Amino acid sequence: MGVKMAKTDKKTSSGNTADKALDLRSPAYYWNRELSWLAFDLRCLNEARRKETPLMERLNFLSISASNLDEFFMVRVASLQDMAKGGYTKKDIAGMTATEQLEAILAKTHEFVDLQYSTLNHQILPALKQEGIVFLSDYDELSEAEIQYLDNYYETEVYPVITPMAVDSSRPFPLILNKSLNLGALLRRKTDAGPGILGHTKKAVKALKSERENLEFATVQVPSVLPRVIVLPENLRRDAGKNTETGEEKPAKQTRIVLLDTLIRRHMDSLFRGYDVIYTCPFRIMRSADMDIDEDEAEDLLKEIEKSLKQRRHGDAIRLEVEAGIDPRLLQILVEELHLNPNEVFQVDGPLDLTYLSKVRKVPGYDDLREHRYADPQPVPELPKGCDIFAQIRKGDIFLCHPYETFQPVVDFIANAAVDPQVLAIKQTLYRVSGNSPIIAALAKAADNGKQVTVLVELKARFDEENNIGWARKLEKAGCHVIYGLVGLKTHSKITLVVRREDDGIRRYVHLATGNYNDITARLYTDVGLLTCKEPFGEDATAVFNMLSGYSEPKYWNKLILAPLWMKDRFKYLIGREKTHVLNGEEGHIKAKMNSLCDPDIIEALYDAARAGVKIELIVRGICCLKVGIPGISENITVHSIVGNYLEHARIFWFANGGKPEIYAGSADWMPRNLDRRVEIVFPLEDPKVKEKAEHILDVELDDTEQASILQPDGTYARVDRRGKEKVNSQLIFSQEAVAAAKAAKPPVSEQRVFVPETHQPEE
Repeated sequence: MGVKMAKTDKKTSSGNTADKALDLRSPAYYWNRELSWLAFDLRCLNEARRKETPLMERLNFLSISASNLDEFFMVRVASLQDMAKGGYTKKDIAGMTATEQLEAILAKTHEFVDLQYSTLNHQILPALKQEGIVFLSDYDELSEAEIQYLDNYYETEVYPVITPMAVDSSRPFPLILNKSLNLGALLRRKTDAGPGILGHTKKAVKALKSERENLEFATVQVPSVLPRVIVLPENLRRDAGKNTETGEEKPAKQTRIVLLDTLIRRHMDSLFRGYDVIYTCPFRIMRSADMDIDEDEAEDLLKEIEKSLKQRRHGDAIRLEVEAGIDPRLLQILVEELHLNPNEVFQVDGPLDLTYLSKVRKVPGYDDLREHRYADPQPVPELPKGCDIFAQIRKGDIFLCHPYETFQPVVDFIANAAVDPQVLAIKQTLYRVSGNSPIIAALAKAADNGKQVTVLVELKARFDEENNIGWARKLEKAGCHVIYGLVGLKTHSKITLVVRREDDGIRRYVHLATGNYNDITARLYTDVGLLTCKEPFGEDATAVFNMLSGYSEPKYWNKLILAPLWMKDRFKYLIGREKTHVLNGEEGHIKAKMNSLCDPDIIEALYDAARAGVKIELIVRGICCLKVGIPGISENITVHSIVGNYLEHARIFWFANGGKPEIYAGSADWMPRNLDRRVEIVFPLEDPKVKEKAEHILDVELDDTEQASILQPDGTYARVDRRGKEKVNSQLIFSQEAVAAAKAAKPPVSEQRVFVPETHQPEE
């Protein structure tokens, strides 16, 4: 692989006239990216609808589906709206204009939201009630003691925080923050209330008023600094304690919940004294979160992003959620002031913003309703506690599989390097890290110890920009050399290089991964990583950082495959090579796992290989624009999607290569943004044991019958037909295998002190 670029041999292309006439880029052969994403979110929602899923986890999946939809609108729908407003008419790979996509998305989203609330009202809430968890929206259901408790809570905790905002000629319609939950109200001045602060001049109360009824508009933001879920003390129930007549115990434990917005709604009259509150209704808006940054013109990228972050909260409104049955007068005010179309308004039958359900999931006392089959992250057998991590890596490549195996070795790799007197330099890319990152603490410690520390902090990591700005400044203050990435490109690669002086000279240790250096998400996302000290990897790692810091691209690469330089061409070559093997009478087989597949060049290459007879098995968690089952084109392709206890995040690519398999892992999906507009790294897995482990992941996931869905020719996803098949839950199998491997591992042979940063609290 010591080449700069490898291209597909044109001689492997289909040779007959009919093949040349076939246009594999025809829109008829591709699904729209955005509709495919909505199909993925539907798979998340379906987990909330499955009775086999523990009840508290069903709450979580319903919450996730809502959070996903928010981000989808803020980013993807907002971008499409910008294109439509700008008169952009170019069609996507499925042949749809931006306007056509918006119409289809909004229609599908209305169906999706209806299904969310049907799931909540007809499945989740009745099941919770049966288990003793009750949501109360009507004060008639409360005891006097509960009402008194809530009234006191409102007066002491809520009232001092909230701010009512009236709208009139001197106070224009307020700027409603993105994703904030609000209560809108229609008010009428009491006849005996006096003139009020503005008096009764002709100019006074005019804006947003229904002249016929003399109604005024006001709004209150539900404060996000207070818990939305209010759990009432159990001893306040009407039936708490024993029955005074019979002495029998009252019903079993019950958790009674009132939402903060319900409480504020009850007390709206206290915020507008001198007015009658005619009508109140919650509403919530989504705004565009796209940041328009001209990197070429920005003198200070960090300051430019900070400025854009403030603008994100106030972007154009793109979606409005209101309670079903909202007063048409109030709805008209909101729609006109927010400049929305009717199909951008979602009337929902229940509480707005279902992400609150993730908080309900954490209510104590219901452990039997949670998922307990998955073990905590296990020790890595090759890295026993107290070992010399560098000595272990010298023995051979080490494959890491999170969250089944603990992320701690990655933290220890950097933490030990920070205090090791033989370590000269540490270089690392950071895309998303946790709020109290032990890796950041270790890097700062390394700089304090005189190591040469270089960190590329990607400031443009969407929704982590503010967090990353904070880390960048902290690292700079600690003495690290901080790079902010390349103009026009996001650095999405996951790589760490440790340079160490040893008895036989300088040795480079490298960590490569599919996931971020985030110790929190490493417990939730499935990712793989590689620890190696092989010199070709070390040379390439040095070249990567030299390129990022000084734009110095080497003459050739040994092992690593980089985007946007030549990764796409390399993948097209590897896919085309499988076709060549088939044409030569050899095995042609591809197994690939990723988050998303929508790059038209890659899909065209897959179609071309499949037509030649290459068997292609794909595991694509989210977006998939490739169509299966097209006669003569994609009949040899299957697409699996796994939605389970963990978020599938690893990218692994296996090519049969005529009986000499090659397997790769990396940070890149098969998407244009990854292959053309990001700095990504894909790396080969060469050690036989490592290759076996990675291929095992693919094979078990392809056999999954419990959490997998299969893409159908019509674009829908169907559960695996389990008849006559063994039950296979791939994530559960990997968890059980990690436990077995940890038990079988030999005890440590030495006890070496491992540096743990003071800011890192060990997990219980």
